[in-house]
Amino acid sequence: MDRSIDLVLPVYNESKSLLSSFEKLYNFMELHVSRDWIITIAENGSSDNTLDIAKTIQRKYKKSRVISNENPGKGLALKNAWLTSNAEIFAYMDLDLSTDIEIIPRFLDEIDNGYDFVIGSRLIKGSKVIGRSLKREIISRSYSKIFRFFLSVNFYDAQCGFKFAKKEAVLKILDNCKDEGWFFDTEILYKAEKNNLSICELPVTWIDDPDSKVNIVSTIIKDLIGLVRLRLEKNG
Repeated sequence: MDRSIDLVLPVYNESKSLLSSFEKLYNFMELHVSRDWIITIAENGSSDNTLDIAKTIQRKYKKSRVISNENPGKGLALKNAWLTSNAEIFAYMDLDLSTDIEIIPRFLDEIDNGYDFVIGSRLIKGSKVIGRSLKREIISRSYSKIFRFFLSVNFYDAQCGFKFAKKEAVLKILDNCKDEGWFFDTEILYKAEKNNLSICELPVTWIDDPDSKVNIVSTIIKDLIGLVRLRLEKNG
């Protein structure tokens, strides 16, 4: 029997795009995924009416649920979503759906084939990145080289917001993942590889979101601090 899946959308001040992105994903799942599934809107500390919109969605769509955290943080939102989920496969993606969701069935196939984690990559052969500025491309590839050097890992794209994993694999390492923000993406993969969990990295089609709320400078600083922490843990 196919494993059930919980698709988590971490959201922060996304009142303008939440409904349209949710409906696009929901309609795709209805048409293309026959196994049991649910979409979780993981609201985290929004100051607009994102939570109200999420609750309206939950009342309208039966295969949906909403969790809310007082404090912002992507990692915190994902942790709380997973710890309250009954699904057998955990997945998450950025609300802007920058990664082409047509690849979802392929990701599920790889989980069914035995991989613990299946992750999207914009940095390996076969991937297609559309509309990304040269600055962001350089930063992304530089970060990949830095964390691979610092942590001695085999995956290339830690920060692509499109990841699937077996529930048992996630729960094996989740308590040991300390970051509650954007660096959570890197940390959970690092902990997965160091615990001998298998990771399948697949090329994806990815379209840059010009309205992205990610503060590049702040994110870089926090990522570097996180890498130093993991390196010290590794050598401690």
